[in-house]
Amino acid sequence: MNGVWRIVSAREIVVKLRDRNFVISTVVTIVAIIASVAVSGFLGSRPERIDVVATGSGAGEVLSLANELAARSGTEISFRGYQARDRAEVEQNVRNEKAEAGLAPTPGGWELIGNSAENDDATTYITAAAQQLALQRNAADFGATMDDLTRGAQVSYTLLDKSAIDPGLAKIVALVFAFLFYLASILFGMSIAQSVVEEKQNRIVEILASAIPLRQLLIGKVVGNAVLAFGQLVLFVAAGLGGLVFLGKADQLGRIAGAAGWFVVFFVVGFLALASLWAVAGSLSTRSEDLQSTSTPLSMLLMIVLFAGIFLSGTARVIASYVPITSIIAMPSRLAEGTAAWWEPLIALALMALATYAIVILAEKIYRRSLMQTQGRLTLRQALALED
Repeated sequence: MNGVWRIVSAREIVVKLRDRNFVISTVVTIVAIIASVAVSGFLGSRPERIDVVATGSGAGEVLSLANELAARSGTEISFRGYQARDRAEVEQNVRNEKAEAGLAPTPGGWELIGNSAENDDATTYITAAAQQLALQRNAADFGATMDDLTRGAQVSYTLLDKSAIDPGLAKIVALVFAFLFYLASILFGMSIAQSVVEEKQNRIVEILASAIPLRQLLIGKVVGNAVLAFGQLVLFVAAGLGGLVFLGKADQLGRIAGAAGWFVVFFVVGFLALASLWAVAGSLSTRSEDLQSTSTPLSMLLMIVLFAGIFLSGTARVIASYVPITSIIAMPSRLAEGTAAWWEPLIALALMALATYAIVILAEKIYRRSLMQTQGRLTLRQALALED
């Protein structure tokens, strides 16, 4: 009878794969991941044009040089200028949102005019253009050139860690890890709990118990759903990594792929514990209506882990990366950022495995003792007090 769990696992997998809702939700999620990456790439590469209404002689020259400086920097920003008669007309156009910014001369140079917020791109490039033109004029007045004035002022930027990941991309990766963890835990966890309570409610569990040891039944449910969760996560992660190539981030694919691989490993190990707890939530219930109460503590735990993975930083995040369950998100996120040493995930995974083993042993005891109780909803204390 020791191999009966394999039959249960196979049944869980086959039933789930035949579930149209599961297949559709998986396909929709993959499409959503690909679409979000495509939209991000489109928005990131789409040229941004900033309309500037200007007055005063020389304004056109300033905007022309601002476009040149923006092009040199490799951005997709451009400035389109409109001529106004005077400052009043400039302010009126900006106030009516016919232009994002206005440009007017002042005794000391130029003034950028905004309506309710400052346009950072206009400030950066138009200011640089105005300063460069002023330097050229002043240099000519003193019989010098721009090369004379800027000699020795060139600054270059060298990265010591050329394999470092973009910090902005690392944050996005952490958010994706948190989202996938929560989505998979809720979907597969609730499926396990509902399956258990339906078997109790329909008295099917009495037939199963007469043919299959309850321990084998629990193992089969947990392993079957863990296999499904693993397969689904691999598809989601592959879609996300493929999106990075589409966005032109292939140079950073190695580190992110490594972090993503660790995320899948951490999730699978942690999911064995979570799946056991979801099975317990189902076994404590007698009716489907009871699940809301018995699964609330587990749902709250998942929310805490989700928010911890998103919002924790610094020392708190380092500590969380060693705490079982929260390490599912925190440690792979640190690996993506490059802030974790090679040996840290090994220690965190060992701690996760020990915690999972302890949780599964306790959950199996509660599951066996509460599964055959159909008189009403049980608490954990009542289930532990029951005899095998």
